[in-house]
Amino acid sequence: MAGKRPKKGRVRTHRHLVTFAAALVAFFLVFPIFVIVPVSFSSSDFLQFPPPGLSLQWYEQLVTRDVWLDSALLSFSVGVAVMILATLLGTAAAFATVRGKLKNRRLISAFILSPLIVPGIVVAIAIYFFFSRIGLAGTPLGMIFAHTALAVPYVFVNVTATLFGFDRRLEQAAMISGANRWQTFRYVTLPVIRPGMMAGALFAFIASFDELIVAIFIAGTGARTLPARMWEGVRMEISPTIAAVATVTIIISIAAFMTAAFLEKRAAKLSKPLAENDLER
Repeated sequence: MAGKRPKKGRVRTHRHLVTFAAALVAFFLVFPIFVIVPVSFSSSDFLQFPPPGLSLQWYEQLVTRDVWLDSALLSFSVGVAVMILATLLGTAAAFATVRGKLKNRRLISAFILSPLIVPGIVVAIAIYFFFSRIGLAGTPLGMIFAHTALAVPYVFVNVTATLFGFDRRLEQAAMISGANRWQTFRYVTLPVIRPGMMAGALFAFIASFDELIVAIFIAGTGARTLPARMWEGVRMEISPTIAAVATVTIIISIAAFMTAAFLEKRAAKLSKPLAENDLER
């Protein structure tokens, strides 16, 4: 007993150190938010913290100036298009790697996930040189294709995880009952994997909406997404309007991320319990 107490004490100390380190990292990551949000309500004409007074003038400029509205509209339209394309491509790739009779599945999966591994600046330069040759650089269509390549891995990971937890006996039972492949997919497979697809779609939208490096390289003079316009504003004019845009972007990203996390948990719960309940019937 006497020999176990020091060990328990070391374990408790280790847990406290890990908790303290995690708290420091969380504070380091979250602290900029506590700075940028008050600055967005500042009455000063410059980025100043703490703000000398409170005002909504920078949010008014955000919704009245065409330069910000055009960039916001472009970011939303590109994000929605990327979300749709990435969901279709990522889901198809997940089915091909999990259900298909492919050789070198690990190599194929690594290739699909490579945009998450390769440094963003390398991907941006490669996309820029390729798109410059085919005339897509500086166009919204080029932006959609570039962001789709970056967003597909998020859908691929979510749908792949859902498929690995899916009970194939459900599909077999449906086909034995007379359902064809399309009916089996629509009424059996799709309801189970839908939360994973939706979570991946939201992550794809976030990846496109918040992406900066590729947007800087690909965007032309008339195709500036919101992050690229913010970067340009930081370089050209130090205005609290940028803080207002950043605050709105943070709110949108957090809402989308929380929804995606909820859908991920729902997909994990549906993949096995739903299969077991249906088989029992």
